[in-house]
Amino acid sequence: MAATVVPPHAAFFGAKKEIGTRSSFSPSISAHRCRKHSLNKVLAVMAPTQPSRAPATTGSVKHGMTMTEKILAKSSDRAKLEPGENIWVNIDVLMTHDVCGPGTIGIFKKEFGKNAKVWDREKIVIIPDHYIFTSDERANRNVDIIRDFALEQNIKYFYDIKDLSNFKVNPDYKGVCHVALAQEGHCRPGEVLLGTDSHTCNAGAFGQFATGIGNTDAGFVMGTGKLLLKVPPTMRFVLDGEMPHYLLAKDLILQIIGEITVAGATYKSMEFVGSTVESLNMEERMTLCNMVVEAGGKNGVVPPDETTFKYLEGKTSVDYEPVYSDESAKYISEYRFDVSKLEPVVAKPHSPDNRALARECKDVKIDRVYIGSCTGGKTEDFMAAAKVFLASGKKVKVPTFLVPATQKVWMDLYSLPVPGSGGKTCSQIFEEAGCDTPASPSCGACLGGPRDTYARMNEPMVCVSTTNRNFPGRMGHKEGQIYLASPYTAAASALTGYVTDPREFVP
Repeated sequence: MAATVVPPHAAFFGAKKEIGTRSSFSPSISAHRCRKHSLNKVLAVMAPTQPSRAPATTGSVKHGMTMTEKILAKSSDRAKLEPGENIWVNIDVLMTHDVCGPGTIGIFKKEFGKNAKVWDREKIVIIPDHYIFTSDERANRNVDIIRDFALEQNIKYFYDIKDLSNFKVNPDYKGVCHVALAQEGHCRPGEVLLGTDSHTCNAGAFGQFATGIGNTDAGFVMGTGKLLLKVPPTMRFVLDGEMPHYLLAKDLILQIIGEITVAGATYKSMEFVGSTVESLNMEERMTLCNMVVEAGGKNGVVPPDETTFKYLEGKTSVDYEPVYSDESAKYISEYRFDVSKLEPVVAKPHSPDNRALARECKDVKIDRVYIGSCTGGKTEDFMAAAKVFLASGKKVKVPTFLVPATQKVWMDLYSLPVPGSGGKTCSQIFEEAGCDTPASPSCGACLGGPRDTYARMNEPMVCVSTTNRNFPGRMGHKEGQIYLASPYTAAASALTGYVTDPREFVP
């Protein structure tokens, strides 16, 4: 029996009370109703008579706020906020890409005028990344449209690509927008980042309010720098315990989504805290926040700390102000995980919440493995896969496709030594294991794309993937079956040709 979740209509201010039972699937998890930190009672004997006054002048009792509420309060020039309020928010960064950029630009020009100027050319980031390495004329046209607009508006941060035959000759080209935003210093604690992509929530790893928006909203932001947002209530996820050496952040977020379902966090903020979260590097925290949208979340957020600040050194010259949840902050629900007791998991077709233990799927024969995307194509993701291949000393039994998220990640695969390898790089280990050569950095086959997209599933196949969604047709063919997994599990599965628990290979 899964742990019970506080229903959407439950009061925010209920007294602390355990409302769930321990999950039969994961005995390390329990759900609790939010805590109420009661105010100190004030006792008075023969209080003096007070003149009556209108309620509007009495003021309000000061209460704590969550990180998300604080960021939105600061960005809307408000002293305090309550979940459910609609507020005008000043936006720090707006990101768009080649898929949604043309639509956003069209709306901007229609509503503000053909010759209108964007509200701030230095706060708009345009990143071609989705349908890049293809001969599809419409996909290529999209890149042309955003290029023309960037030149017209003198957009400071446009990461262009012109020569598709060799991405390395395009010094401005980055790759997957969410990873590029982090690498280029656009993710900063305490700020508001909006993007025309649902996985913009990735940036919450930096203690930033980051969420995806549609083209219409983005067109409005492009012209005004503001957007009307509803303040989401916050769910709190406390992850404690030593992280087992065979687990990665992908296992954690799949565990959470399996626990609360794909609708369990609809229009809610998901705040991740605890000793396990504090031990994660930035790329692993990004994985955690990246998939909150798969649970319906408005945004995910991790409190910034020294790990965050160290990552940002040399990446941005913009001053930022971290914020943290108050001890008296109100949460709509709280989940606690003893991470030391968790096992590697996968999400079976065709939903990210169709959770199963990897070892329970050992009889599932697969046709291919895909390692890439904003979720699973970062440097640390490939390092993890390389460790499995290195430890096994074997060759893969199915085609294994490698798509680095960005140009920097691609370079890391050819330059950084894998710990314990005697100086070998990821690319060397991948070659020895019989994997495909790392491809040009982009979103690749994560969302299918044109038919000539590298590693797209053009036939009904079974794939273990480090990506984020496994709906029918997501990676191409509508009859394809996708098992979402960590890089450890993906690499282990490549070595056996079946969905495989990485504990068979991880040293």
